[in-house]
Amino acid sequence: MVLLNLAVKPGWVVLENLVQDRLGHAAFGLVTALSALAVIVAALSDLGLTPYAVKRVAAEATFLADMFPTVLPLRGALGAAALAALLALGWAVGYRGPALGLLAAVGAALLLTQYGLFLRGTLQAHQRFNTDAVVSVLEKLLLLLLVLALLPIGLTLSNYVAARLAAAAFVVALLYGLLTRFYGRIRYRWQWPAAGRALRASLPFALMALLYGVNERIDMVMLERLHSPAEAGYYAGAYRWVDAVMMYAWTVLPLFFARFAAVPTDAGAQRELLWFGQRVLTLPLLFVVAFVLFRGEVLFWQFGHSTPAELARMTVCLKILFLNVLIHAFFAIYSTLLTSTAHEKAVSWAVAVSIALNVGLNLILLPRYGAVAAACNTLLCAVLVSGTYLVLVARRTGVALPWGLLARLLLAFGLLCGAWYGLRVAAPGLPWWLEAGGMGLVFGGFVLLTGLVRVGELRAGLKRG
Repeated sequence: MVLLNLAVKPGWVVLENLVQDRLGHAAFGLVTALSALAVIVAALSDLGLTPYAVKRVAAEATFLADMFPTVLPLRGALGAAALAALLALGWAVGYRGPALGLLAAVGAALLLTQYGLFLRGTLQAHQRFNTDAVVSVLEKLLLLLLVLALLPIGLTLSNYVAARLAAAAFVVALLYGLLTRFYGRIRYRWQWPAAGRALRASLPFALMALLYGVNERIDMVMLERLHSPAEAGYYAGAYRWVDAVMMYAWTVLPLFFARFAAVPTDAGAQRELLWFGQRVLTLPLLFVVAFVLFRGEVLFWQFGHSTPAELARMTVCLKILFLNVLIHAFFAIYSTLLTSTAHEKAVSWAVAVSIALNVGLNLILLPRYGAVAAACNTLLCAVLVSGTYLVLVARRTGVALPWGLLARLLLAFGLLCGAWYGLRVAAPGLPWWLEAGGMGLVFGGFVLLTGLVRVGELRAGLKRG
């Protein structure tokens, strides 16, 4: 499943770049802001029922027959209520007429996708991982094909949103058909006590989902509302690459979550895992961040309809946002250690404070400075929350912070940036791919020089391979 999702991600980034270039920054900024607002409301619509249902279906053979006839329509009713709440919220923040209609279509598509995630949870709980893997990428693949089919006749904002809605509806219908085939027809049976028990048990999952949903999307909504749709488009074009690169982190970190959780009281084992995970997570991202800082403009090669000023603004946002990636490369694993060892409430509070700071800064700075301010605010909040993670690990887990390792990682990154700057000065006309390839080899040398990876480890790895 992980490999399939990683495989479809590059194609999805290229597709969205193409769509933004054809629709224009303002139109794409509007639909991205509408999507971000829908994500925030969709986080509430689930109320934690998806992880709750997966856990119960996997643990109790009778749950599907006893509770699912109530939980399934409950989840559908919550989605319908969320759509109504989304439209009310959209009206409250100023969307009217066609924009409100687009919000309804975008919201319906996203809520259908969320409902599909809920249905997929049953497949996961029954260990049908191959089926789930195919379905997990089907919606994006279908949307990609629909958009490619629209290109010859003209891609517009309305038919792009309609394609998103059609792809989401098809996948939900397919999932429901698969569940019926595998487990028989589920006859709805509403029971108020069962619905109440499910909601009470799922609420702890809902708080974390809400916080992270708001934290990742609030910038886009506020930028479009407080400044302009075009500025939201510039930010979206830059943030798309951040999201793509962070897929690596979100693939690696769950593996260490499980390992940390397996040794909840063994500080020594946690320390060894932390040191190993720190290198696995950080080293690849250090090189990617350096590439963006020196050659980030090449990532916007598809934007043939943008002016030099627009490309320059997106590039500035991209470089600031990749400093945010740098912070996560160093410190995201500390959040994983905390949440896997029963400190999730403290992490939730840290994220909540970060959201409050971000909203406050946005209100002050976005009307004047636009997308650049949104990127700077995101970076500042990442620094704040990452510092909090370090304090929490030091005080609550008993795991010693690896200051020496962090210093060597920072040294390797500094040496890489220094060498890259020297190369740009000495040979300014090199093609970007040749420049990046050469710096990749240089970075490998710095990694060995600083002792981050030892020759013995490489030999052992080659022998195992």
